[in-house]
Amino acid sequence: MNNKYSEGVDLLYDLSKEELIKIIIDDSKNWLAHDGLWFQAVEKMYGLEAAIDADMKAWEGFTVIEAKRIMKRIGIEPGGGIPALVECLKHRLYARINEQESDEITENRAVFKMRDCRVQSARKRKGLPDFPCKKVGIVEYSGFAKTIDPRIKTRCIACPPDEHPDEYWCAWEFTI
Repeated sequence: MNNKYSEGVDLLYDLSKEELIKIIIDDSKNWLAHDGLWFQAVEKMYGLEAAIDADMKAWEGFTVIEAKRIMKRIGIEPGGGIPALVECLKHRLYARINEQESDEITENRAVFKMRDCRVQSARKRKGLPDFPCKKVGIVEYSGFAKTIDPRIKTRCIACPPDEHPDEYWCAWEFTI
């Protein structure tokens, strides 16, 4: 098949569903690896606070792009409220490689929990402290939610460096 992209896209048309799923998961891991290496490079050059500030700025733009692309791909119009947000959260890049869930879902409220985060789990395995991602998470989750529906308010329940229970790394409340 000839398309406007490249041979790399053409070859996807001949793959099985299982092969495509493996590629999606692997691509998500590659994206996260690049994100981590980028962060570590900035941290090494300028320090942790500067790296977090740069990460916040990057997420401020990326989360909007990701939300808009997800909405377009799955046919959700802006303004869809909590149900639209809950559905879109399932389609984020890291939803394919982290263990996450939304619960306590009503028309006006949902709680999202990151049960297993690849970044935090890797740090834990290496004996490192939790990565303090709360400031970045506030930018990321509030920007994602507002792109889905500007009426949605985001509140952090817990996110490192906050204390959190063993059953999740971070939790976010979304309300209208």
